[in-house]
Amino acid sequence: MRRRDFIKGIASSTVAWPLAARGEQPAMPVVGFLSGRSPAEAASAVDAFRRGLGDVSYIESKNVTLEYRFAAGSYDRLPAMAAELVSRHVAVIAATGGSELAAKAATTTIPIVFTTGGDPVELGLVASLNKPDGNVTGVTFLASGLGAKRLGLLRQFAPNARAITMLMNPTYPPTPAEVRDAQDAARTLGLLIKVVYAGSVDEIDAAFVTLERERPDALFVGGDPFLLSRRDQLVTLAASLALPTIYPQREYVDAGGLMSYGTSVADGYRQAGTYTGKILAGMKPAVLPVLQPTKFDLVINLKTAKALGLAMPNALLVSADELIE
Repeated sequence: MRRRDFIKGIASSTVAWPLAARGEQPAMPVVGFLSGRSPAEAASAVDAFRRGLGDVSYIESKNVTLEYRFAAGSYDRLPAMAAELVSRHVAVIAATGGSELAAKAATTTIPIVFTTGGDPVELGLVASLNKPDGNVTGVTFLASGLGAKRLGLLRQFAPNARAITMLMNPTYPPTPAEVRDAQDAARTLGLLIKVVYAGSVDEIDAAFVTLERERPDALFVGGDPFLLSRRDQLVTLAASLALPTIYPQREYVDAGGLMSYGTSVADGYRQAGTYTGKILAGMKPAVLPVLQPTKFDLVINLKTAKALGLAMPNALLVSADELIE
C-alpha cells in the first residue's frame, strides 16, 4: 500500500469512529443486488427496482446502499457472487436476472427477494406461493405457463405453421418447465416442436445457422434474462430469416421484434423493490406472499409484420394491448 493511501485510510477511520460512537451517523442498510444480466442492458430494470424501494421511502445513497453484482450472462459466476454478498452481511439480497437459485443456495438467514420466470414452488424457492415460509419471497412472471397462449398467437399470424422451433437457454433454471409446457401445448395444437439451445453469444449465432438450414415455420423465444439481454441480436437474426417470432417480453418488440405476450418486467422489478423495502422496514419474507402477474400484454410491431409480408388478422388487432407502428 502506498504511504499516502495508508495515511488517508487512517484519517478516514479516525474521523468516522467518534461519529459512529455518538450515534450521529448510523450505517445505512446494504441491499445486495444480484443479477445474471449486465449493468447497461438491465439499467431500466434496476431503475424500476429503485422506484419500488422509493415507494416505501428507501432512496439509494440517502438511507439505503445498493451493492451490485452482475454476471453478464455467465450464470456459472452467480454462486460466487452470492457468496460474496453473504460474506458482506448485506441486509437483503435482491436475486434477479436468473440468480434466484444461487442466492437461495448461499444463505438460509439473509432475506432474499427474487424475480423469476418460473414456478417458485417447482424450482424449490418457496414452500408455497401464499406462505413462502423461510427467508425467501419475491415475484414470478410465470413465463413457463404461457406456452399454449404464445403458440396460439403464432398460429394466428402464421396459420399454416406446423414446425415451430423454441430457442432456449439451457442454463436458466425455469427452462425445462417452459419447454415441457410448450411441448404439451404443441401436441394439443397439432404442432411439431424442436428445441434449440443457446447460452452464449456464439451459441445464438450457431442456433440461427441451424434455423437457416432447417427452415422452421416460426420461432418461439424463451423467457430467459440472458436471451433478453441479447434482444437486438435475436431480432436482427430472426428478421434475416424472415421468421415469424413470438417473444416473452415487450422489450423485444421495441427492438423491432414481431410480437410479445407476457407480463411487464419493469413492474416485476418495481414490486421486488417494494418487497425489499418492506423487509428493510422490519417485515419477514415468510409473511409476504409471492406476487403473481394479474395482467398479460400482447404487443405487436406492425412495421415488422408488414416487412415479413404477414397479414394482420382482425382478431389480433382487436385483442392487442399495444400496436407499434
